[in-house]
This record gives sequence, structure tokens and C-alpha cells, in this order.
Amino acid sequence: MHDIRAIRENPAEFDAALARRGVAPISSQILAIDTARREKITRAEAALAERNAASKNVGAAKASGNDAEFERLRALVSQKKAEIATLDEEAKAEDAKLNDLLLTIPNLPYADVPDGTDENDNVEVHKHGTPPTLDFDAVEHFDIPAVRRGMDFETAAKLSGSRFVILSGAVARIHRALAQFMLDTHTGENGLTEINAPVLVRDEAMMGTGQLPKFSEDSYQTTNGWWLIPTSEVSLTNIVSSHTLDEDSLPRRYTAHSLCFRSEAGSAGRDTSGMLRQHQFEKVEMVSVTKPEESDAELARMTKCAEGILEKLGLAYRTVTLCTGDMGFGARRTNDIEVWLPGQNTYREISSCSTCGDFQARRMNARFKRAGEKKPEFLHTLNGSGLAVGRCLIAVLENGQQADGSVKLPEVLHSYLGGKTTIQPDGTLA
Repeated sequence: MHDIRAIRENPAEFDAALARRGVAPISSQILAIDTARREKITRAEAALAERNAASKNVGAAKASGNDAEFERLRALVSQKKAEIATLDEEAKAEDAKLNDLLLTIPNLPYADVPDGTDENDNVEVHKHGTPPTLDFDAVEHFDIPAVRRGMDFETAAKLSGSRFVILSGAVARIHRALAQFMLDTHTGENGLTEINAPVLVRDEAMMGTGQLPKFSEDSYQTTNGWWLIPTSEVSLTNIVSSHTLDEDSLPRRYTAHSLCFRSEAGSAGRDTSGMLRQHQFEKVEMVSVTKPEESDAELARMTKCAEGILEKLGLAYRTVTLCTGDMGFGARRTNDIEVWLPGQNTYREISSCSTCGDFQARRMNARFKRAGEKKPEFLHTLNGSGLAVGRCLIAVLENGQQADGSVKLPEVLHSYLGGKTTIQPDGTLA
């Protein structure tokens, strides 16, 4: 949500920032509604003052026996009461119109975010590790002999349709181990608080983090109105919704492992093979709630937390800053982390870490109060994948594939697998 006062003060600057995201100028439309709303409020206040003045004089007119003045004043009070009611309703209607419009406008990028239209304009800022050199032709995860028995797309399609998978045996166990490893790292080393939160949320929660109203087709809604979360960012960030926090309780850093659900609207034909893009998947999410002056440093910290998971797994990756045309709706700055996938011979996104400024906090009325200050301020919120579990599984399998069809597993996972180090070509752990 945007601050209407900031738009009033700098409409050209507002339009220029949105233009970097490919959004047409809209400040004049916003300010026209705002002007109409404020005019109704001003007229209602003037009518209220007239009504109050008339009300005070009604008694005096009655006492003096001036019946004509008494009737005039009484009629004026009644007229102004009706006028105020009408103006209040009109002001509320304009306010709702303004709010509905502001809810559909994306966040403004920071000035130093690179301009661009799509992923081709993103800027690489960091690279770690060297993609493995294989002496055989790498295959994608679903074609590795050791994996085939543990990754069943046909039965999943029979149960649920396309973009679902059943994991079993060693593959399911490694998937579970990855999630546990991520949580243990984030809570034990990175200082995040583990949360187990609902995956069904109300409209207000989806509105607060920016999934509604504009992107309803990207998510699933139950027949009784709940939404299945597209990421636990929704649940975690809304923990502070409608709260005013004490300064000394910040920053708050949360992590959660949850099921996530996305309709993948608009992705028809993309990544249809394998489990790279699913309707149902699991993710370990990170959310931070901070003071404004700390949010940039917090984004760097969050990005390092996500990168650290890949480093412990021994996976090559690169980090890119997204351009203005590739950022998500609520972000002011985003760092994407892309892991090397030998089967595709390219880097693919495995984490997206974003700072939203006060954009989400305004939508959910989340504030904090500095020590010694009376007026609260809006919080800054950040979110990031730490990591997408399914995509991490893909990376582990593809990078660990061997010429004989087996898969060598990262050392950091061995203790989670009872000391097992390899998936044999027949799909068993050894």
C-alpha cells in the first residue's frame, strides 16, 4: 500500500518510479479521487459546524418566544443532519474507491535497482562454486536411474492431475532430510524462530502481503472462503498484522517449513517435465520484521542465510539482483539465488529474497514504537526462501548423479539419513 501523502507531495516522482516497472502514469487518477474524498470531508465538517451552531440557538429562540426563528433553526438542524449523513456516505465511497485502487498498484523500486523488462536484464552480483565437470552426459532429475522408482508422476496425475508428484523411498527421505537440515540451520545457526502456522488463511492475510486483490487467480480458494497459502510468507508476516511492537522486540526473524500451493496461472508450457514447477510443493520460508533503517542490512543477512544452505550442500550457485521488470508485486529490491542444474546445463532460481519496505506493513497496519516516542511508525518487512525444498532436492540429485546411475549425497545430509551416503541405481540408500 502506498502513502497517499507521499503521492500528493510528489506525484511526478511517484509516476516516474512506477514507469520503471512498466506501469502507466496513475497519480492524476489517484489524486482526483483523493481530492473528491477530501472535499466531501471538508463539506461535512462545515455542515457539522453549522448544525452545532444552530442547535445552540434553538433553545434561545424557543425561550424568547420567537417561533419563526425556532422553526427555522430546527429545520436547519434537520437539513444539516441529513446533509452530513449524505456527505459521510459519499466520502466513504470515495475512500473505498481510493483504497481499492491503491491496493492494485505495485511497490516502488529503490533508486539503485537496475532497470529492465525481464530476467535477461537481471544483474549478477555474486557467484559461488564451480559447476561439476561430468565425464558423461548429465540427465535431468527424473531420468536418473537411482531416482526413477522414487518419483512417480503418472500415479500423481491419476490422483490430482498434472504438476503433482508422489515421492517414495529414498527420494522421499532425502526430501524430508533437506527440510529438516534447513530448519536446523536457520534456528541453530542463523537465529530464526521456528513457527508452525496455518496454511489456510483469510482474505485479509492474503491482502496484507499483496496476493489479493490483483493475483487471486494465482492461488487456490476453498468453497468456504479460505485461501491455501502460496508461501508461508503470508502466515509469518501476518503474525504482526494490526500490532504495534516495541522497538526493543525488533528485529523479529521467523522461519517455517510448510506446504505451499500455487495455480501456476500464466505458466502454461513452462517446466512441464519433472517437479521443478508444481501446484503443491514444500518450502522453508524466512520472514524478518525490522525498523526501516535496518531493512537493507537485513536483506543482505537473509540472502546470506539462503546462500549458506547451498554452500553447506556443496552446490554451485549465483546471486542476481532483479531488474525493475522482473521483481514481484510487493518488492522494493529482490535478490534471486540460482542453483546450478547439470541436467538443464544452466542456473535456475531456488530462492528469492526481497525487502518490501513499509508496503506490506501499511496494508496490514503493522507498526512499532521507538523508545521515548509517542507516534508509532510502520515496520519494514522482508521475506525469502530458505530454500524451496523440491528445487533443492532436484539440485542435490542432479549434481550428485554418477555415471553408473547412482547419486552421491552431500555430506551434511548423511547424519539425517542414518549414515547413508548414496542412492544406489536400484533406488535404495546405502
